[in-house]
Parts: sequence; C-alpha cells; structure tokens
Amino acid sequence: MFFTFDLQTPSKEAMVDITHLAARAVQQAGVKEGLCMVYIPHTTAGVTINENADPDVVADILAALGRIVPAGGYRHGEGNSPAHIKASLMGSSQTVIVHNGNLVLGTWQGIYFCEFDGPRRRKVHIKVWQG
Repeated sequence: MFFTFDLQTPSKEAMVDITHLAARAVQQAGVKEGLCMVYIPHTTAGVTINENADPDVVADILAALGRIVPAGGYRHGEGNSPAHIKASLMGSSQTVIVHNGNLVLGTWQGIYFCEFDGPRRRKVHIKVWQG
C-alpha cells in the first residue's frame, strides 16, 4: 500500500520525527510481516534514522552538517546549494523491517524528516509491502 502525508516544517533547518507516520501506514496497511519504505520527494530535504530520545543528538547532527557544508561560495543561483548537498548526504529514503505488525527500530531510534530549506510544506511518501 502507498501513502502520502503532508508535513509543515518549522524552520530553515529541522529534523522532524516522523516515526508515527510510518507506524500509521503500517497499521493502516494491515501488514504483519514485510517492509516499510519512507521516501522524501524533495531535493533540499532528506530522511534518516537516528536517536529520538535526546534532542541534543538532533542539534549535534544539524550543527555538524553546518560545519561540513558551510554557507556561501556556491554557483547555484537560488542560494540553497548547502541544502541540496545536505539532502544528498542524508539520502532520500529509508527502509525499515516490519515484524508482527510493528516497525523494527532500535530502542532509541526514530525516523526523521530532515529539512534544509524551510520552512515549507513537504510531502512524505510511504510504501508498505507484505512479505
């Protein structure tokens, strides 16, 4: 089954926990064993799986990406090249195993939508397979 969710990101850069959207898709699909893929159809946003217990981890990730990909010095006329590069580093999809009707994530893991050119209205596509 295929699902699309709308998401309003809160700021220029943010990591928004969307684990609940993937879990909702799995539940609505009725899949007990299979896969759940989260896909972000944007060139200045990405998706990652990381710790969702301590918000300092999110702050540290965003800060580190800012050091790795500094502002300025790019040729792209829109001025958002750092957002494109950060999105490429994070990737546009994540796949999670579904077992016994639940996402198989580690104790501290969550799925994050990574905004690098917001705030914006964004889409999250989720595909759930029985298997």
